[in-house]
Amino acid sequence: MSALWGIDNPNIKILDCSVRDGGLVNDHRFDLDFVQAVYRACAAAGVDYMEVGYKNSDRIFPRDANGAWKYCDEDDLRAVVGENPETGLKLSCMIDAEKSDWRTAVLPKEKSPLDLIRVAFYDYQVDEAVAMIDDAAQKGYEVCANLMAVTAVDESVIDRVLERLVETPTGTIVIVDSFGSLTPAQTEYLTQKYFRFANAAGKEVGMHAHNNMQLAFSNTLTSARCGATRLDASIGGLGRGAGNCPMELLLSVVNAKNYRLRPIIECLENALVPLRREIEWGPLPEYMLTGQFNQHPRAAIAARKEPETRDRFLALYDRLREKCEEAK
Repeated sequence: MSALWGIDNPNIKILDCSVRDGGLVNDHRFDLDFVQAVYRACAAAGVDYMEVGYKNSDRIFPRDANGAWKYCDEDDLRAVVGENPETGLKLSCMIDAEKSDWRTAVLPKEKSPLDLIRVAFYDYQVDEAVAMIDDAAQKGYEVCANLMAVTAVDESVIDRVLERLVETPTGTIVIVDSFGSLTPAQTEYLTQKYFRFANAAGKEVGMHAHNNMQLAFSNTLTSARCGATRLDASIGGLGRGAGNCPMELLLSVVNAKNYRLRPIIECLENALVPLRREIEWGPLPEYMLTGQFNQHPRAAIAARKEPETRDRFLALYDRLREKCEEAK
């Protein structure tokens, strides 16, 4: 595909978040075969990073209620990748502010097959996030900073957070559309804002889009055209609630000559189709509504779980609208 229609930018790197974000659908209870299938597909496709899960605290998230990829212990990681031989695929995990024992859980780089640590935080957690970023960088990792729920943060607060982040050793600052509420015009505006801060400090901008309004792919491309060079996607769009930007779409448009689509399609058929028989994700009407009202998808997730509330779109619409009216 020509650059006229696609995006050719050698600086762009793509991260697969299928297991990490998808694990929010099933408490990270993916079996080893599934995680290995995603790993092999990403390596064969030439994807740059694979995010295997979280390093969250088992004091907060009991191990009997969650799968291995909630914690990403090194033994579990090596069961998937060994020492991650020279495939070109780098491994990532995410640590959450206030949810991770990051001082001890994140080992020095030489003791782990991980390459990238992504620090996820809300605006009121920025002090801890800065400490987490410093710690991961000192231990030898690449670092990303993910300010979550950006559509729920006042612009002046976003600016203050960005001012803090550019002073840290993070390599990338990621726009995180947690609620799937962004439009392409809003995405363009935010990317340009992030880029002004990041570019002046020699840092990259990333994009993590949710698909509540079926705009994750469009928003990811918009962000890339505005300067974002770290793009998240997942196979089959697998992710919490409405899911993420589908990897199989992104690789066909962004640096298409550099990636191989067939391994992703193979994984989609052999691993994701069977998974859909067990768990549900995607841009269903409930998730569309939370996206339109710029709300966390927890109300939609709860509505989908119970037979008496599933597919009761009008009742959910009325509750969300009333909540928004009360907040004014």
